[in-house]
Amino acid sequence: MLKPQRIVLLRTGPKPKIESEPHLADRHVGRQIAAVRVQSDVSQAQLARSIGISFQQLQKYENARNRVSASMLYEIASSLGVPVGRFFEGLPGNDEASVEARPLPVDERLDFIASAEGRRLIEGLVKLPPRVRGRVSSLIAALGEELALPDTKADSEAAGEPAPAECKTD
Repeated sequence: MLKPQRIVLLRTGPKPKIESEPHLADRHVGRQIAAVRVQSDVSQAQLARSIGISFQQLQKYENARNRVSASMLYEIASSLGVPVGRFFEGLPGNDEASVEARPLPVDERLDFIASAEGRRLIEGLVKLPPRVRGRVSSLIAALGEELALPDTKADSEAAGEPAPAECKTD
């Protein structure tokens, strides 16, 4: 009967460096994948299915938690109907004609859509009937407008004026 053998691995030299932050290029490419996907009105699940990966893996690409290989970037570009170079547009140093290439501004909306919170919100909204979805959308817009205004109630009370009447809905 054979006895199990114990294998011992010896490490020599310093520990390998683990990068804590994704590289600028990986973040840029991930954002561009998300931007093109959203502009093309394609969900993460649809794109992932068309290129043969899980939607979780696509999320990792879009959030730059995983790097996208050249072949996968080619598949993504083909599926979305854009040239591969589209994902590098605006990346500093990418435009040979321009010495002062600047990155595209980060679109907070795309970052939110790509976040777990944004995905949950969108998935919940999509499940609602269209009429209810429209009302929720109007409510969110009204809340945003209300929060953007100065606090009129506190300002009125401080000035000794009656507060504006509350809106009642049925």
